[in-house]
Amino acid sequence: MTLTELASRLGVSEMTVRRDLDRLQERGLVSRVRGGAVALRPRPEAAGFAAREGWQVATKARLGAATAELVQPGQTILLDAGTTMAQVAGHLVTRAPLTVVVLGLQAATHLADQPDVRLLVLGGESRPGERSLVGYLALRALESLSFDCFLMSIGAVHHTGGWSEFDPDDAAVKRAALGRSERTIVVADSTKLGARAFAKVAELAAVDTFVTDDAALDPVVDRTATETLTAIADAGVEVLRA
Repeated sequence: MTLTELASRLGVSEMTVRRDLDRLQERGLVSRVRGGAVALRPRPEAAGFAAREGWQVATKARLGAATAELVQPGQTILLDAGTTMAQVAGHLVTRAPLTVVVLGLQAATHLADQPDVRLLVLGGESRPGERSLVGYLALRALESLSFDCFLMSIGAVHHTGGWSEFDPDDAAVKRAALGRSERTIVVADSTKLGARAFAKVAELAAVDTFVTDDAALDPVVDRTATETLTAIADAGVEVLRA
């Protein structure tokens, strides 16, 4: 994208955009070119939770607040791992009393010692860099539990490939959680739309509600992203935008 396009879409000066692009280039996320920048695939060492935690914080905060409004006091909630779910966890305290079972260690820190929140940390192996709880112990624990609602994060969603994840272990836990929940709400920012990841989680129709941000309707987004959002709705999934 060009400096002019970025400044216009973000409502800031081109000088501010230049500074931000310089920082993104230092992190290996973009390559500066004459008059703008080109997005790069993040380095593997920069792709973990810590690297993503500060990315699109305002958007994830809106998603977190909107998702919490869908939770009813008194429910038993299964909360997935990920940076967006850490934001959701912070807003869930307003919906207490709740029983919340977490699949990520970051969310646990937001909910620990909160009044009227019964917090359970699912067993399993903490995946390095992500701190999501995966593996045999996590899958066995899910077999013996049932939930009113599963709040699920996702790495990618595509109109032909369904919901998918980058790590097979994460995908396996999500598949198991889908089968133990009365309702599943997927929460993801619009950058996940139109993307494919390595391990399939489920078909589009396997979930009940999809919460994303308004950028999903931006007329300049990738056509595949637009097709995917339409396909999600056509599959009978309720689509909410924050």
